[in-house]
Amino acid sequence: MINQIGKITLYVENQKDAIDFWTKKANFVVKLEQPMGPTMKWVEVGPSEDAFTTFVLYEKKMMQLQNPATNLGHPSILLSSKDVHKTYEQFKEAGITVGEMMSMPYGTMFTFQDQDGNSYMVRED
Repeated sequence: MINQIGKITLYVENQKDAIDFWTKKANFVVKLEQPMGPTMKWVEVGPSEDAFTTFVLYEKKMMQLQNPATNLGHPSILLSSKDVHKTYEQFKEAGITVGEMMSMPYGTMFTFQDQDGNSYMVRED
């Protein structure tokens, strides 16, 4: 039985740029970084040291070489925040492209884009 979401792979153009975005702008931490042969690294980032679910930052070109049939399209990812307004302001101050704050019957949320222009959503729990 599945009891948690462990990892979500994000296929990125440049792993170093993605690490910089998630750690320097979005305040994530590198949870694991290790070599995968001579030219690749396995990199996981998460919102904190004790976060269970992580993003695996994997370069598109490397995945295409390993498995050409892989769908490299970006998944729809919704992140959680206990204070969505504070997170919104922090992201704006960090230079992250953010959308308008949306208040819906099911929650308050906003979208943002990473270094490759992929969209994400942050929703208040």
